[in-house]
Amino acid sequence: MEAEYTLYEQQMARQLKRWEIRQQMTPNVVERASKSLQTGINNLIPDKVHKTITATVKGIIQTTLFGINYIPAQEPLYDVSLADRDAKAEELLSLYKKIAAAEGAGTGAGGILLGLADFPILLGIKLKFLFELAHVYGYSTKDYRERLFILYVFQLAFSSPKKKTELLKTIKNWHVISDSFPPAAAYLDQVDWQQLQQEYRDTIDFRKMLQLVPGIGAVVGAWANFGLLEELGVAGMNCFRLRRLQDKVNIRSKEQ
Repeated sequence: MEAEYTLYEQQMARQLKRWEIRQQMTPNVVERASKSLQTGINNLIPDKVHKTITATVKGIIQTTLFGINYIPAQEPLYDVSLADRDAKAEELLSLYKKIAAAEGAGTGAGGILLGLADFPILLGIKLKFLFELAHVYGYSTKDYRERLFILYVFQLAFSSPKKKTELLKTIKNWHVISDSFPPAAAYLDQVDWQQLQQEYRDTIDFRKMLQLVPGIGAVVGAWANFGLLEELGVAGMNCFRLRRLQDKVNIRSKEQ
């Protein structure tokens, strides 16, 4: 398969294989301890609060994925090399990390109420980044299936290792799976919103809780948001790289 690729694409293909292996590795001792602590904290939170968070995450994601406000004004990039797409993606990620860090510092300095308000704001920033990233890699978010792909990328970035294996399989086979999708409204009914929000919350809990601590909220808020965008950026770029490389092979196969 690599014979189909340019030298840069071959390098990326090998890098992606290493990334895939890391996604499916068993958590180390520190990660397991952190997960255990987060689970204990989650058990102390009233069920009513969990339901509120779930409804909030579901509402924001549904509005974002199936509204028009997040669709980038610029058209997707076509006839551009993977190397150039990656360069533009790095620039985009750098910009969004700065935006997220500034937002985290501002809400972190504002105390508990503003700190809590940071959660939905940061979620919006992440999704906006993914919409623009899709266009950098040549996929139009006017197509609802591309917005569903964004949801899978989002989940992959903030899910447990066990869930990542399943999500990665879906992402790698997207060109086949997406062709069989039902109407958008029907597909949304199949999303496990409770699991999605809990996986997301578990990943960011510790960093975002520190943001609420008086005196260090601004510094921690900037650090947390910057790091969370970095994690999302790595996952997003690699997922879209996988698709671009697969698309190239598919096109070559059809031509032969």
